[in-house]
Amino acid sequence: MNLSKDKPRASSSIALEVTDFHKHYRLGDNTLPVLKGINLFLKTGEMVAIMGPSGSGKTTLLNCMSGIDIPDRGELSVAGETVNLAVERDRTQLRRYRLGIVFQFFNLIPTLNVRENIALPFLIGRDHPPDQESRISELLETIGLEKRAGHYPFQLSGGEMQLVSIARALVRKPEVVLADEPTGNVNPSVGRSIMKILRTTAKSQQSSVMLVTHSPEHASWADRVCFIKEGVIADQLALDSSPERIAPIYDKLLELEI
Repeated sequence: MNLSKDKPRASSSIALEVTDFHKHYRLGDNTLPVLKGINLFLKTGEMVAIMGPSGSGKTTLLNCMSGIDIPDRGELSVAGETVNLAVERDRTQLRRYRLGIVFQFFNLIPTLNVRENIALPFLIGRDHPPDQESRISELLETIGLEKRAGHYPFQLSGGEMQLVSIARALVRKPEVVLADEPTGNVNPSVGRSIMKILRTTAKSQQSSVMLVTHSPEHASWADRVCFIKEGVIADQLALDSSPERIAPIYDKLLELEI
């Protein structure tokens, strides 16, 4: 799969699809199966939340989707194009040009200021579109850090650093944003701001979002919640626009004993 920056995106109503993902790890002489045949899809413009107990494979799933880790078996496609996860170049180009990734622990570059950290995907991709600076300014306004653009990570709060990492993930208008517990290390107010930004900004640019979270409140921002347990998708729940949309999530967690 040639994922160069100059290749036009394939047209598909399915932004990302995982088929029969398996992954295990070796612990001494023992084998620990983590993913046991995961099948999952993400529609264009859709937000899907992944919930499950600790150790159920949520982060492993996102790492395999992004090519940070390699599944033992299974297939990944983006906008209908199969990604060869066995080839390092294809995994690198997948992350560079098709995905935006938000980590729980920010991963900002300490020697770059806020604006430079947001611009990092353009620097790594060695391309600088004409609207780069206006795009960065737009995102700085979205996250409310226009006046902190020249500040460095050590001068920011944890919540501000996470907002910068989200702007960085969105700056190239990726087809898919993968977010691993993006609200895990911030206070509730910032957590709500993060969810609003992911929901509204991603929707407006037709980026799909796959979000790992332990929080039913934050999962309730999604269009659909998939529950992972013992390495498989145990169930899923479509959410409507009801103000009571959080209640079915709690009910499903109890039903599945998660």
